[in-house]
Amino acid sequence: MNKIVENAEAATHDIQNDAVLMLGGFGLCGIPENCIAALVKKNVTGLTCISNNAGVDDFGIGLLLQKKQVKKMIASYVGENAEFERQLLEGELEVELIPQGTLATRCLASGYGMPAIYTPAGAGTEVAEGKEVRNFNGKDYLLEYAFDADFALVKAWKGDADGNLIFKATARNFNPMMAMAGKITIAEVEELLPSGQLDPNEIHVPGIYVHRIFQGINYEKRIEQLTVRKKA
Repeated sequence: MNKIVENAEAATHDIQNDAVLMLGGFGLCGIPENCIAALVKKNVTGLTCISNNAGVDDFGIGLLLQKKQVKKMIASYVGENAEFERQLLEGELEVELIPQGTLATRCLASGYGMPAIYTPAGAGTEVAEGKEVRNFNGKDYLLEYAFDADFALVKAWKGDADGNLIFKATARNFNPMMAMAGKITIAEVEELLPSGQLDPNEIHVPGIYVHRIFQGINYEKRIEQLTVRKKA
């Protein structure tokens, strides 16, 4: 099975309006920059985006928010995006905030084929409203359902023609678990190699989870908050 596609436009050709997307990354680290740019250009709307965060105003998912292509955000942290805040306060955007560990574990549940999990995170808070609560060994746990995403968009350091992926340092973040969870997983990589060129012991995501892969271009790799020491 040939998984290699030419570029982001080809990889995302069948993402239509109202699709549910998982987008890897943490802050601006390890985000699928090329795929996001292709979706902005394609102008699909009504998207539900599952991501740790919502990017910044002029980068990452923030680009989709600028053009009002996102109907709903499911995320853990959204504090760096003024346009996100405006749309939320104006009632233009549906938002579901989830504890970060719960977000990660719901992604894992999807990849493992589990319909739901029980977690203590959020028990006794607003997060628990409308959810089933069960007590195990004297402690309350919330029932949280696995995500049901049409596509997972991830970004890796290296990949091969079989779809095997290696992530670099903290860019690993949410990418592996989301790669496992999408019905169709699209991976963009900095370096695309022939089959057999990756050390099997270094692979983070086996190619069985990846349906399309391409070598990305022009990565900006922005830093969300740059903190440096003052010169002496």
